[in-house]
Amino acid sequence: MTSAQDPQVPAPTGSRDLADRVHQAGRDDAAEDAPAAAPIVRPPPHTRSVPERWGVRGTAIVLSLGTVAILLVGFLIGFMVRGLDSRSPNALAVQVPATDSIEAGFARDMIVHHSQGIVMAHYGEIDSQDPEIRLLAYDIASVQQAQVGQMQGWLALWQLPEQVIGPRMAWMPAGGHQMSGMGMTTTLRSTGSTSATGTADDSGFQAKMPGMATSGELARLKTLRGKESDVYFLQLMLRHHQGGKIMMQYAADHAANPIVANFAGKMLEAQTSEASVMTQMLALRGAQPLPFTPPS
Repeated sequence: MTSAQDPQVPAPTGSRDLADRVHQAGRDDAAEDAPAAAPIVRPPPHTRSVPERWGVRGTAIVLSLGTVAILLVGFLIGFMVRGLDSRSPNALAVQVPATDSIEAGFARDMIVHHSQGIVMAHYGEIDSQDPEIRLLAYDIASVQQAQVGQMQGWLALWQLPEQVIGPRMAWMPAGGHQMSGMGMTTTLRSTGSTSATGTADDSGFQAKMPGMATSGELARLKTLRGKESDVYFLQLMLRHHQGGKIMMQYAADHAANPIVANFAGKMLEAQTSEASVMTQMLALRGAQPLPFTPPS
């Protein structure tokens, strides 16, 4: 005997029709009793507003990036147009600098100066267990790396080489003479000896510019750990800032290009503040800054 639930045996047609009509009648009665719901109408994607499609956060991010891009493009176009238009009243201030100009010399030498600062900050961060030292070193490396990129961008925009043959700081009055006879001194804590930065330290290595560490000093910093590393890093970086301020001050006062002059001035303000902080940090650790005598 075949079961009534066997799927191969269809139900009687009359019974299926009657059940369908009863079910439909119930649905129609319920629909008549219930209040009519307003239909949901969604606009096509191409007619929806930007915030609806991207969200408020996404829209804000896109608008911010767009604003920055517009300002950057406008700055570059204005810089180049005014620099090429000799009839503009600002033409002399923004035209492409010569390769022996203050602007080009400042950019080249500060790239070298900053590059060593980035290396020292790297050692200071990875060899320290002090959160304050690690944060300071990270901030210095990040800021100076960004500034190096900006100065490299200037030289590329001006179509000038990043490296030239000749003495450092030749773009400053008697720059080469200052470098060959600087009277800046550094006391090496490991030996207690005194040496002239810019000439040579007791290891025979030479520094390139005011405040820069010699290769021997960098080698020693690399070997230190913990508090010894913290103190020596602060001493070297403080002197490094003091030496760099000489170039920043001169560029801020004498650069014909207002963008470079303003950049050097802001850099000077920031490094003066950092130098004050590092001096205080050394005092808290029972240490003194390294001797520094600016070139005359």
